[in-house]
Amino acid sequence: MADFISGFWNMYVMVLVALSILFCVFVLVANMTKREAGEVKLHGHVWDENLAEFNNPLPRWWLYLFWITIVFAVVYLAIYPGFGNLNADRGQLSQYSTEMKVADEKYGPIFAKYGEMDLMAVAADPEANAMGQRMFLTYCAQCHGSAAQGAKGFPNLTDNEWSWGGEPDTVKTTILEGRMGVMPPFGPALGGEGVKDVANYVRSLSGLAHDSLRAQRGKDMFDQNCTACHGADAKGNPMLGAVDLTNNTWLYGSSESTIIETITNGRQNQMPAFKDFLGETKVHILAGYVLSLNKDKK
Repeated sequence: MADFISGFWNMYVMVLVALSILFCVFVLVANMTKREAGEVKLHGHVWDENLAEFNNPLPRWWLYLFWITIVFAVVYLAIYPGFGNLNADRGQLSQYSTEMKVADEKYGPIFAKYGEMDLMAVAADPEANAMGQRMFLTYCAQCHGSAAQGAKGFPNLTDNEWSWGGEPDTVKTTILEGRMGVMPPFGPALGGEGVKDVANYVRSLSGLAHDSLRAQRGKDMFDQNCTACHGADAKGNPMLGAVDLTNNTWLYGSSESTIIETITNGRQNQMPAFKDFLGETKVHILAGYVLSLNKDKK
């Protein structure tokens, strides 16, 4: 999404339109030949036995119409404005700038007040939570759900389980900078049966039903391949975003088939950064709201 609100696409369209207009001008100039005196000759192109092309130039009135359309296009793009707003007092950009200025004057001091507060104090403030909730519903609910309870591949923010850590500053950093969680695929290294063994061992860690014989075999493979990220006790590593495998919190699901899919193909999940889009003060309020969602959880 961020790619489509960047300045690159504006420039891409502007250059494409400019080149199209220049090409039209080139075609017109190339065909602006005078009618030659004497007999009109054939070009040598014949279709359907007797449909021939003469070397008459295009009628002047036709060329003028083309020139008029090109001039109209340039004027229209200048007024629209298709090549950037040269007059800041005109058009939708002016309206947007005016509305943003009014909003900044009205809400800026409020944002600034909460931006200077401790995050946990923001999390405890009802007005700040109301503001944070509105931002959450606008920017975060698409992935985490309106109730912040997550979905497949997107974590539940109302419990006390954190892939990257639940400390206030860490939560704020997650929103500001975004996160990239990557688990490499182990299917080629472990093979089909090895993946099943590891999957059963992983299920055993949280007390789920499993094949004890496969789990026993899977433990050795887990120790060799998985502890570097998830730790020897399988409780995860917030520095890497490696999840705790000993609880009942599952990002993609706890069924044997889902765990097999995860181990075989790996996972890649990215949370976008909101630093440039929202700014640090708004992120501060949003982080406070996220913290408020599980402040009573132990």
